Amino acid sequence: MESIIYLISHVVFSSLRVLFLAVEEKVVKTDCAMCYHSCGLNVYVRNGKIVKVEGMPEHPLNQGEICPRAQAIPSFVYSPDRLKYPMERKDGGWKRITWDEALDKIAAKLNEIKEKYGPEALAAFCGSVGVENLELSTFAHEFLAAYGSPNFISVESICFRARILARMITFGMYPVEEPEKAQCVVLWGHNPDSSNMPLARYLHKAADNGSVKLIVIDPRRIPLAKKGLHLQIKPGTDCFLALAALNVIINEGFYDDEFVDKWTVGFDKLKEHVKNYSPEKVEEICGVPSSDIKKFARIYATTKPACIVQGINTLDQSINGIQNSRALSILQTITGNIQVPGGWTRVPRLRFGIKLALVGKPMGADEYPLFYQIWGRTAAFGQAMVFPDLAISSKPYPIKALIVTGGNPALTMPESGKVREAIKKLDFLVVMDLFMSETAELANIVLPACSFLEKTGIAYDYGVCHGMPYVLLRKKAIEPLWECWPEWKFWTELGRKMGYGERFPWKTDEDVINYQLEGTGITLEQLKAEPSGFFFTPKEYGVKGFGTPSGKVELYSETLEKHGYDPLPTPRESPYPPFGDTEITKEYPLILTTGARVLEYTHTQMRNIPQLRARVPDPLAEIHPSTASKYGITDGETVIVETRKGRIKIKVKHSEDILPDVISIPHGWEQANVNFLTDIEARDPISGYPELKALRCRIKKIS
Repeated sequence: MESIIYLISHVVFSSLRVLFLAVEEKVVKTDCAMCYHSCGLNVYVRNGKIVKVEGMPEHPLNQGEICPRAQAIPSFVYSPDRLKYPMERKDGGWKRITWDEALDKIAAKLNEIKEKYGPEALAAFCGSVGVENLELSTFAHEFLAAYGSPNFISVESICFRARILARMITFGMYPVEEPEKAQCVVLWGHNPDSSNMPLARYLHKAADNGSVKLIVIDPRRIPLAKKGLHLQIKPGTDCFLALAALNVIINEGFYDDEFVDKWTVGFDKLKEHVKNYSPEKVEEICGVPSSDIKKFARIYATTKPACIVQGINTLDQSINGIQNSRALSILQTITGNIQVPGGWTRVPRLRFGIKLALVGKPMGADEYPLFYQIWGRTAAFGQAMVFPDLAISSKPYPIKALIVTGGNPALTMPESGKVREAIKKLDFLVVMDLFMSETAELANIVLPACSFLEKTGIAYDYGVCHGMPYVLLRKKAIEPLWECWPEWKFWTELGRKMGYGERFPWKTDEDVINYQLEGTGITLEQLKAEPSGFFFTPKEYGVKGFGTPSGKVELYSETLEKHGYDPLPTPRESPYPPFGDTEITKEYPLILTTGARVLEYTHTQMRNIPQLRARVPDPLAEIHPSTASKYGITDGETVIVETRKGRIKIKVKHSEDILPDVISIPHGWEQANVNFLTDIEARDPISGYPELKALRCRIKKIS
């Protein structure tokens, strides 16, 4: 009997052991590409399938916490909506084709277009040029150079680059905010609770324990506004408010005279300039009481160190975008909060060994020369806001073909009606994406892209967005699904098809990474040996000089003056005035501000993921109850919102937290697409960025 029991137990144990050994489990330490923050992840893989995603506790940015998007990554990767194989538009529908067929068709069409119209008739649009996915721009540039076209355009035409340009003009470098070491933090048009989870977590804790003085400048009473001084500013008047704060700081002697004397040029001219912007005068423009303007200026200037954290695009996407960011740069400067812990500091960054090939000047270079080049430093992209006119009018030359990777311009670019008209004018459109986006639906050929967990990508450094000289390898967790390819492979194979093989020697992900790491002093082996990432250099503080022509901080910019722009921050008149009594304010009495974010979605992405859509099922136009009352609009009612450019139907959400007579509409929704209301022609004259934060609209009930 005992021997029978022993035999049975042995068989059961052996079977369980075999079953256990058959289940292969691993944890892949990587970073998240669902937004630019790139938080650290632990990705759990069982038998070649992702089963769970958690935050990486040892990662210095998110410290183990992740947002709803990251939690939904398995559903995102394995979504039944994923594009699975190349497809060609045929007879009003889609026909599955092989990769080889797709590449042959693309190569043949591009050769035909080049012969007929010239190489500049091809443009490439990328949804990111470096933060989330560096390979998108690297290989698109290489292909365009081989083809002979200068026309690389990207989301940088509307996102983040204007802020970099403004700080470059002022400092000759790009200093980054360091709020975690500040005693005073000014959130200017930035709501971390909906867009920057790591910063939100820190600021809530710091505000609750009294370790930071918090100032919030926003038309909405965001959660953190309830924990500090809130200046509920009228959209589009930020430059006025900044100049009024400078007026107070200079007139009351709160500036750092030693730093100003030693390290700036143009202070006397600035001092004279801000006399025109008293708090009492600006109160009438911004809607912020002069007493609060003075209080803000005094707290900010006398609390050291202090740090202004501006919204990702809140101040950039404005007719005064560069001047807004210049004004904030000057506030940081004259208070001595540059190159000090807790202020704005230059952070060492990895200078990847990528040699972006450039052939001639891209679209928009003549209209926006500083966006293209400053002091001999050339940007590797054009201004996409001029793309629709080139495609529609063919002047000064036609754009006949467009290749889109990792982007959705039919939905994300302003004035969607005009953008879609331009796309439909093209002879040829190729889109590579994970899903059938609104842009892909207009394409001739659609190609399936890998998710970030199906490829090993570039080692990412966190200097430009978070002030952290930290690097982490983005690792492949699973093999590519279906027939999906990484973007570098598409560009490489297309280049070979077209006879550019010598320019595309890469065969594997690791070949690509080794190429990109050239010159950084960091090797792929080091990155593999430190799976959680590492700090590659310490931070450095203190001033040794600036990269401007004067070698100092240029409060007064002769560079701007030489190009015919205002050398000191000066708000210019908008075609959509946020204040005053004009014909357009009478016809469109409400201010429309766009682009509010939620943690569930990144721009146009992830609305097809069920658990996220359940949390935020619809786009909502947020208005104050007093505004709704004027028009007899109830909470949850569907209304019509109109501008001079178009109209949409959208549900209304009453909120006591938003400024009266302002309507806030989120972006990225196919239904109620706010970009049917925006105006691609209303642009900052320096950067070409469109006005998206202070437009004029009206609202009415559906009869």
